[in-house]
Amino acid sequence: MKLFGPLHLAILGTIAATAALLVWLCRRGIIQPKPVRLTLGLALAANELVWWVYRYSREGIHIGNLPLQLCDAAVWLSVLACLTGAAGVVEFAWFAGLGGAGMALLTPNLYTPWPTYPAIYFFAAHGGIVISMAAVVLGGGWKFRRGALWRSFALLLGYAALVGLIDLRFGANFMFLLRKPEAASALDHMGPWPWYLLSGAGAALLLFWLLWLPVRPQESLSTPRQTLSTRI
Repeated sequence: MKLFGPLHLAILGTIAATAALLVWLCRRGIIQPKPVRLTLGLALAANELVWWVYRYSREGIHIGNLPLQLCDAAVWLSVLACLTGAAGVVEFAWFAGLGGAGMALLTPNLYTPWPTYPAIYFFAAHGGIVISMAAVVLGGGWKFRRGALWRSFALLLGYAALVGLIDLRFGANFMFLLRKPEAASALDHMGPWPWYLLSGAGAALLLFWLLWLPVRPQESLSTPRQTLSTRI
């Protein structure tokens, strides 16, 4: 698949249009947000389990293919966000999910060429994260708790540190912490290892801040806050 070629742009456009349509339908009250988020959560979980069966039945389970990439975690965070509506889970899924999945969609690192199943799965999983979090958060007009950005960024750094220890111990490269992906990515413009890790962390923080803008609390400090978990 050519990066930003007609097919790639068509897939990105379809994902964006689907997310925008669900948000519009929920905000206008044409469909109710709760059934939408439950359906999306179950669909995401089913898609991921089918992929696990497909992949591990062919490759077996080994350290190199464990589901430890950020988007692997983001899939299940999105599932939990859809099914539970827990504020902390939705907050982290919003930042890490949209940030990680969005970058993956823009610079896809495909296992096999399109239109093989692994390539289709890649866009279904990452696009599903974007669509589900847009529907849950923007579709319901949710505003996050104060400090959600920093809590989520701290969780991201903690997860990266844990995954980095696994990479060092077993020679894996989850989250591309030891070397850059072979496919073109934003990391290509962030310097050599290990400096691209610092540049990447700064870029992630900037991306989190941009994602924070549409959901940040607007009410005054004297107004009682209504958290996400009480509104879903």
